[in-house]
Amino acid sequence: MGTEWRKNLEELGLELPPVAAPAGAYIPALRSGWLVYTSGQLPFVNGEMSAVGKVGAEVSLEQAKEAAKFCALNALAAVHDVVGLESVVRIVKVVGFVASAPGFNDQPLVINGASELLGQVFGDAGTHARSAVGVFELPKNTPVEVEIIAEIAN
Repeated sequence: MGTEWRKNLEELGLELPPVAAPAGAYIPALRSGWLVYTSGQLPFVNGEMSAVGKVGAEVSLEQAKEAAKFCALNALAAVHDVVGLESVVRIVKVVGFVASAPGFNDQPLVINGASELLGQVFGDAGTHARSAVGVFELPKNTPVEVEIIAEIAN
């Protein structure tokens, strides 16, 4: 992948944030063989949650989609901290959790925020398998949580 990811982030007006400190007994990302697994990442921007509440109630679909993008950006920062994004061969899987108000069932549209960012950063290598799951509650009243699995070169 080289440094294309850096140029692509700059063109999007984004930069990798510092890795968020764990809120429990876990680490932000872990390498196992040729894969890096991230813990669930929240939509922190400059240390603040980009949105709070349930999607379909306090949080709109567009706000939630933007939050998912920030979750993915934080996940990329966690991967970068472990192996450097230049080592990423492809994004293998994205799992997204959406704190959903009763009757909200557009979880895939919310997680598109993460998927689209990964495609913009990595091109075809950002295309991945995915799950988008509606849940009742998430940590810190966040509307979205995203984890990724990235394949890396040696």
